[in-house]
Amino acid sequence: MATRQRQSDRSTGRRRRIAVVTGTRAEFGLLDPVLRAMARRRRLQPRLIVTGMHLLRRFGRTIDHIRDAGFSIDAVVRMQSDRDEVAQQPIALSRGIAGIARAIDDLDCEIVVVLGDRIEAFAGACAATLGRRLLAHIHGGDRALGELDDVLRNAISRLAHVHLVASKDAAHRLRRMGEPASRIHRVGAPGLDDIRAFRQAERRSRRSTDRWLAQNLGPLAGQSYAVVVQHPTGRSQEQEAATMRLILAAVERCGLAGVVLYPNSDPGHSGIISVIRELRDRRRWRVFRSLGRVDYLRLLCRAAVLVGNSSSGIIESASIGINAVNVGSRQAGRLRCGPNVIDARETGPAITRAVRRALRRAHPASARCGYGDGRAGERIAEVLQRLVITPALRARRLTY
Repeated sequence: MATRQRQSDRSTGRRRRIAVVTGTRAEFGLLDPVLRAMARRRRLQPRLIVTGMHLLRRFGRTIDHIRDAGFSIDAVVRMQSDRDEVAQQPIALSRGIAGIARAIDDLDCEIVVVLGDRIEAFAGACAATLGRRLLAHIHGGDRALGELDDVLRNAISRLAHVHLVASKDAAHRLRRMGEPASRIHRVGAPGLDDIRAFRQAERRSRRSTDRWLAQNLGPLAGQSYAVVVQHPTGRSQEQEAATMRLILAAVERCGLAGVVLYPNSDPGHSGIISVIRELRDRRRWRVFRSLGRVDYLRLLCRAAVLVGNSSSGIIESASIGINAVNVGSRQAGRLRCGPNVIDARETGPAITRAVRRALRRAHPASARCGYGDGRAGERIAEVLQRLVITPALRARRLTY
């Protein structure tokens, strides 16, 4: 039956429609190589559903960045408001499930792809499952304490029919959770794909990066600077603001200039943003609401250190070639990409010591790490193209 279905698809020339859900600037940067790899295959037709932070002006309205990157947007679903309240999260989730479900149905997609552990991915997973579509999950099996990261990621994994994991550890963890090995595909972290291409371009010519830094950082481009990316962890705005102040003070104490990106939209973000706004008149700081993926890599590749609690420090920093100071418990339990990641408690002295340690260390030269070789997008597209949809695949049964 499975063979007949595959032969039928080939004979009719029907392209497999796959909905890809994106909700944040960072996660879209990881999905970019996946979407491009899918678009290069004649039998796949990716359909992009944009939601979440992408639609909020407070965070840079990054839906415009997606269009500027040359992608067609097939559906737009509003979830969050600009209000920083925990009570808004379940309301946003309900909007997301309803809107994404309608989009999947209108676009006639048989597979839905989500990445990671955020509320937008969970909304897409719920919409796919209840709409009787196949769900493919990228970065399942990871561990990161976050606010609700582990809870949402594991819930998505329980719903998923296909697991596209980033590491050996993640694959092992899913098998221990009872997921059948036949559903688990170790593809690597897609965030490494464009880093590999970027480093190759940098080796050929550094001029485009030099030009971008001069235009966007001005005098800071010639100084030693830290990049700060700090996200909320579900605490009060006052607590999040206090930690952000400690990070900025540690950067200054170490004699560095600084470049800060806005946080994500999780509860508590207003506290972090309030501290960022205090930097407006400081000459040795530059603030971005958001950056496109290539510009973010340009910024990082010349930075002295990356500081905060972003997953890019944990997963991608070794491949970028930068030391990272990971602050607090948001990434607790997550596989570090290498010894270039230095963990620090949320105290001023601890963060300062960690930044100084990072500055004394040589930048990592090897792109090798536990998250793969920078070819995840092609592997994911290959898995989705070869997937044979059968009743057995649709049935969700654990192995224990």
